[in-house]
Amino acid sequence: MSTLSLAVLFAMGVLAGTINAAVGSGSLLTLPVLLALGVAPGTAVRTNTLGMVFSTIGSVIGFRREIAAERSNRLGPLVATVLVCAAIGSCLLLISPPGALEVVVPVLIVVALGLVIFQPRIASALARRRERGDGATRRDEDAAADASAVPAHAPGADALRPSPADAGVYRSPAFLASMGASSLYGGYFTAAQGILYLGVLGVFTGRPLRSVNATKNLLSLLVNLTAAGVYLVAHVVLDAEIVWAAAAAIAMGSLLGGYAGSHVAKRLPEGVLRGVIVVVAVVALVRQIL
Repeated sequence: MSTLSLAVLFAMGVLAGTINAAVGSGSLLTLPVLLALGVAPGTAVRTNTLGMVFSTIGSVIGFRREIAAERSNRLGPLVATVLVCAAIGSCLLLISPPGALEVVVPVLIVVALGLVIFQPRIASALARRRERGDGATRRDEDAAADASAVPAHAPGADALRPSPADAGVYRSPAFLASMGASSLYGGYFTAAQGILYLGVLGVFTGRPLRSVNATKNLLSLLVNLTAAGVYLVAHVVLDAEIVWAAAAAIAMGSLLGGYAGSHVAKRLPEGVLRGVIVVVAVVALVRQIL
């Protein structure tokens, strides 16, 4: 691979890492470059995943304080679900035809886009439903919920912090199933998984997208590490091809971008962040369709 090609991949890695930290789906910048350079789809996904692992490492370092605050929510079941489903998704990539990506990716991007756009309304509906379910023994809370009709986390400074109620949400079957499905996709393709995570986390917790970004980056790191581990084993055992020079160029760029992007993401207003997510998702969708 030429020096110019590696330089382009490094630059795209910086941009992709920045986008990953703030939104997700940064791989939709680097993956098309690999494909344009003539790398086969399966090889491109494996190469890109190995490089973009460093993006999520940089993001997690930047969000380390916020991630530490989430420990009170007992993330064990969520982490286990993500790891298992990501491993299954990675194995599916090794045996599935390349054309399957063309069908799965646009559908899931549309789902993620809908979750992000309608997240406040969906979160409000889920919060009211939970309140009605508890209302048989707590009428006073029912009245407060009906009067406010807002998500579990009202806007403001407190909405940016984890709530004790999140621990229950993080262990609910519906939430774990949704995150498991997102992680299955993440292990399979890795690109755009961050948008799915933001949508699911925002809907189930009712917290602002900026508040759940740290958890999204932690889970993305787990998925990427799992997928990279599977691909490395496949490289050794099954001789699955990886373009190491390209992976290294993306890794160096995405590490820098991921760390820088984590600081940018913390300062973005909720409306701006949501708008950026929508734009990135639409561009990704159009690119996949075309």
